[in-house]
Amino acid sequence: MADENLARQNDEIEALASIYGTDFHTESAEHRTYSVEINEAQLSSLLQVTMPTDYPAEAPPTYSLSAPWLKGLRRQELCGHLENIYLENTGESIVYLWVERIRQFMVEFGEEEEVQESQAQEVIAIQDTPKELAQEMDCPEIFSGEIISDRKSVFQPHLAAVHSQAQVGQVLKKLYENKKVANATHNMYAYRFLPDGSTHITQDCEDDGEDHAGGRMLHLLQILDVVNVMVVVTRWYGGIHLGPDRFKHINNAARQILDSCGYIVPRQDDNKKKKKGK
Repeated sequence: MADENLARQNDEIEALASIYGTDFHTESAEHRTYSVEINEAQLSSLLQVTMPTDYPAEAPPTYSLSAPWLKGLRRQELCGHLENIYLENTGESIVYLWVERIRQFMVEFGEEEEVQESQAQEVIAIQDTPKELAQEMDCPEIFSGEIISDRKSVFQPHLAAVHSQAQVGQVLKKLYENKKVANATHNMYAYRFLPDGSTHITQDCEDDGEDHAGGRMLHLLQILDVVNVMVVVTRWYGGIHLGPDRFKHINNAARQILDSCGYIVPRQDDNKKKKKGK
């Protein structure tokens, strides 16, 4: 069965290379890892697949999808489509079907113009709150931290002081104006702020395809008890899986920039311990 799977994989790889030409890449022949660039409706995506020894007969390929334009529920929706394709074609070669479903999704996404609608809603929200207009007109200053590198993956944190949902949107928009950031594999973030006149902290996070990363960053903000701040960690995937180490780097990057920007204040108990040790 293994030899049959290998032969079918080789046939599929040859077909994909023929169909997609320069958009098809061999990331690691040894690990059977390949990628396809997909450009449609002024959007770009990168599908990377690894073919296990029991694919296609008994298991699907593992995959990662880099698509900076794809967030939250829409990402989950597309992943659901890819899963359904596998379930409907169990035992068959499916990478081509995945690529073309992603392409179709990109066309549908472009037609819906959700980005423009979201921006229009933000403008309306600002107009409805004239008290906050002055502070929300200008994007908060964004600070970028030191780079962490591991096995060709690169992590870089960014931080901005935020006091409203509109400012959160402005920070993201400003960061995505940098093409290098916009084309990164993941842009995870978390934020907490106390709205004017409220005693309730507004907080949220985004994994951007790196499962649970945003939630871990938000937990860090919570245990450090910091408010009126947003932290974004950008990751450029280097082609080598890091396993749990990737979460360590994300956490360290976020903590590093919080510390360098003065958000981490030593606790009194820690200061007492230092004095006793002198």
